[in-house]
Amino acid sequence: MTNLPERYDPDLPDEEAEARDLVSDRSRGVALGLCIVLGPFGGHRFYVGKIGTAFAMLFTFGGLGLWWLYDLILVATGEFADIDGRRLVRWDVNDPIGRTGSRGAERKIDALTQDVDALRGQLGELAERLDFAERMLAQQRDRNSLKP
Repeated sequence: MTNLPERYDPDLPDEEAEARDLVSDRSRGVALGLCIVLGPFGGHRFYVGKIGTAFAMLFTFGGLGLWWLYDLILVATGEFADIDGRRLVRWDVNDPIGRTGSRGAERKIDALTQDVDALRGQLGELAERLDFAERMLAQQRDRNSLKP
């Protein structure tokens, strides 16, 4: 049992343990904020431990803005990696990977399903009212056309 990797958690399924090893401990939100404010100076790269390329960005002012823009897109889309090659995915470092995300998505789907069902009911009721109003207007029109 002593030959297990450091990050092994016996309570996690294998897929979740692998996902944790591929996801950085750094916050994507912090990296994005640093990239926006200090991006041309490599602030986000200092944050994730890429010191060498951070100094290169510092001395070239973010590759004259191009390198900075490229990194900004990578951080925003969650494709930016730290010094160990692990992607910055989590907006908050306290969010566990693979646990709340799927439940949160299921809750959103359930809420959307309930909203769509409620809208269908309201639309059906509105259609019935419109049909009733049309019949009443048609009856009134027929009465007026019969009078001499």
